[in-house]
Amino acid sequence: MNILYGVVGEGMGHATRSKVIISHLLSSGHHVKVLVSGRAHAYLKRFFPDVEEITGLRLIYEENAVKRGRSFRNFLKELPLWGGWAENFDIMTRVHENFRADCVISDFESLAYLYGQRYEVPVISIDNIQVINRCAIEVDIPAEERVNFSLARGAVKAKLPGCHHYLITTFYYPPVRKERTTLYPPILRGEILAAKARTTIGEHVLVYQTSDSFAELVPTLRKMHEHFVVYGLGRDEELGNVTLKSFSELGFIDDLASARAVIAGGGFSLISESIYLGKPILSVPVKKQFEQLLNALYVEHLGYGACARDLAADDIRGFLERVPDHAARVATHVQDGNREIFAAIDRLLRELAS
Repeated sequence: MNILYGVVGEGMGHATRSKVIISHLLSSGHHVKVLVSGRAHAYLKRFFPDVEEITGLRLIYEENAVKRGRSFRNFLKELPLWGGWAENFDIMTRVHENFRADCVISDFESLAYLYGQRYEVPVISIDNIQVINRCAIEVDIPAEERVNFSLARGAVKAKLPGCHHYLITTFYYPPVRKERTTLYPPILRGEILAAKARTTIGEHVLVYQTSDSFAELVPTLRKMHEHFVVYGLGRDEELGNVTLKSFSELGFIDDLASARAVIAGGGFSLISESIYLGKPILSVPVKKQFEQLLNALYVEHLGYGACARDLAADDIRGFLERVPDHAARVATHVQDGNREIFAAIDRLLRELAS
């Protein structure tokens, strides 16, 4: 089967999860063409022969918050005379002429989805974000976030409407409220599956910060007595109890597998990997990203860790005092690798081929 696979380029989690699914599809004998934007293009190009770059939106962060206006203005600047849009639709036409997809799979990516709509090709959605629209949220949404919740639900609903089926990956399981929707454990890259066997409980706390403009991070951590290993600030440096490390995939996974606990944003991938490896999490979601807030609220709801709106010293101390209790809760999480999501994809593709 010819499969057109669309990957949204904002956030590398989409790319790393899609790599797992694309590898499975290729090993099953399917032909896969990938459409992807942003940094994810260079990443996926390293592993697969047929990867085409498209134009997408890149978010801009400042002080642990998304700058929506600047992100949109930057997007427009990268589309001189709207050439990016025109090129995207030229790509769609070229794909139809040369590839003729039998099925589209979209990880929250619009162009591949529009291909499916235009040429009447069934679309399968695989991502974690559709949970906002297609499930009944059971955690209490703070009053000040209810407008953002409504906006997020509307945006997600409008993103990929009318798909053949929605496969939602999740570490929590709210009631499904819409048809053609099923829930599965998170997609895990092979390096994390392998790290399970060498997981230990060390002394350090792993900190991952995606916004290098969050100036208060290191001064806040230096007020603590614990040892923190910090990734995301782009440099190697020893600052007393804080060790800064530039990014290394294998080094990061080793530090994650041996961490006592994890402090991170609300990104789905790292939260899912931390849970799989049995690590308590203090989640500090990026402001103005409701999906990250929802992940953090469910981490707290399940007892796997805590949700904090700002990375304050008192929040860190309170979390670290409760790490043993959170560790006991997260240890109850069970996941058999990627077996369930692979089986669901294979079943859907067999049904479409018959």
